[in-house]
Amino acid sequence: MNSRFSELNFVQADPSSADVLNNLLELYCHDMSEWLGLDADATGSFAGNYDAPTYWADGGSVFIAYVARRPIGFAIVQSATPFTGKANSLDLKEFFILRKHRRSGAGNAFAEHVWNTHPQQWLVRVYSVNRPAVPFWRKTIAAYTSGDFSEEVRSQADRDWIYFAFRSTSFRSPGLD
Repeated sequence: MNSRFSELNFVQADPSSADVLNNLLELYCHDMSEWLGLDADATGSFAGNYDAPTYWADGGSVFIAYVARRPIGFAIVQSATPFTGKANSLDLKEFFILRKHRRSGAGNAFAEHVWNTHPQQWLVRVYSVNRPAVPFWRKTIAAYTSGDFSEEVRSQADRDWIYFAFRSTSFRSPGLD
């Protein structure tokens, strides 16, 4: 990892971090507008595209990545049961790293931290037209699982999504299977 990440750390955030998450969500929605057709409102905000407090509801988790106490990204984790039909499976619902910190190893380290925090079955869903995200997730998950994952395309609401399914490394360790 790049030496500028000597101060890289990850925090499992609570609702008191909603302002930080809201600010990062604005940037995320801006990035995703290219693929999802999101529009800013009349004030130039994307706030109508998300509701940050709901991400903590129903047992969801929010993680924020920091470098030198400055937020550089977030991960939102929720139940994957609606997508997998399996209890105790988790969905990496949303994941974002600021452009400045992409291709530096920060995203890989952040994803691994989130997966290791919850040792169980995981699902990562990627909109197939999000061209930079598909190879990132394929490479990151393959490295994390030593190639032990499944990948399939599913259509939802006329959009093709790539579903990556795997168990966290911690889950696969002896005594946890």
